[in-house]
Amino acid sequence: MIKSMTAFAGIEHSRDNITVTVEMRGYNSRYLDLAVKLPSSYGWVEDRVKQAVGRCISRGRVEVRIQIRTDEQTCWHFAVNPDLADAYYAALDELKNRFGLTEPIGISDLTGVSGIVETVENQADADILCQVMDEAMQKALEAFEAMRIDEGQAMARDLETRLSFIENGIERIDNLRQGLVEACHQRIETRIRELTGDQLELDPARIAQEAAMLADKSDISEELTRTESHVRQFWQIMEAAAPAGKPLNFLLQELNREVNTMGVKAGSADISHIVVSVKTELEKLREQVQNIE
Repeated sequence: MIKSMTAFAGIEHSRDNITVTVEMRGYNSRYLDLAVKLPSSYGWVEDRVKQAVGRCISRGRVEVRIQIRTDEQTCWHFAVNPDLADAYYAALDELKNRFGLTEPIGISDLTGVSGIVETVENQADADILCQVMDEAMQKALEAFEAMRIDEGQAMARDLETRLSFIENGIERIDNLRQGLVEACHQRIETRIRELTGDQLELDPARIAQEAAMLADKSDISEELTRTESHVRQFWQIMEAAAPAGKPLNFLLQELNREVNTMGVKAGSADISHIVVSVKTELEKLREQVQNIE
């Protein structure tokens, strides 16, 4: 199934005096890359958030920003880091003794150091918070998934148009291939007449033999067979439920390789012209596939 890696969702969910706000942003990435931003005192739910995202998304960079609010009148309190305070007080006392200072060490000296006194947000009840968080993430993921599917459908229509063009090009190449022996025969005969000034009697059997050998070297039937198989697989993957980005990218590499080989081997100006147009569409497909999960 075609799903875009780029998407956005923003929701707010409240229950039991707890309000959780979730914003999700998705970007292109070769792998699954999750970044979660939470209030510092709620860092312990980060793994829970990542697991929820990981169950729904297999590829792309996803940034999740979460805010948690409670309806309690007092949401903050202050905590002291006693080890840091003791160490800093001892350092100040050592400085006093070293330089013979008489000023007392005051509270302002200690509170001026970052980390000795910190504000701490009161945490909501863990079980209730987890339930509200799960509900909020479910809503956010549903909205996020809906946008990825909508964009994916638009991308799928573009892929289908380009893939149909490529199929048509391959069919035209196959039709032109049928006349390669005759074309080789005509090319050899014309070249011999040019070189000899039409003074040499031509041996039809020998020309036919040379034309057959040249046509054998120019045979692209195997490349056409593999190309047609790759195109069929491309359609199947687009219609399947599994993430399509990586397998489609692989198929495009194989398609490009086969089409390149056809252009080199065929030795036909008409086929080379079609190969160029097919490669152009393959490149546009490749650019589009980079956006697919």
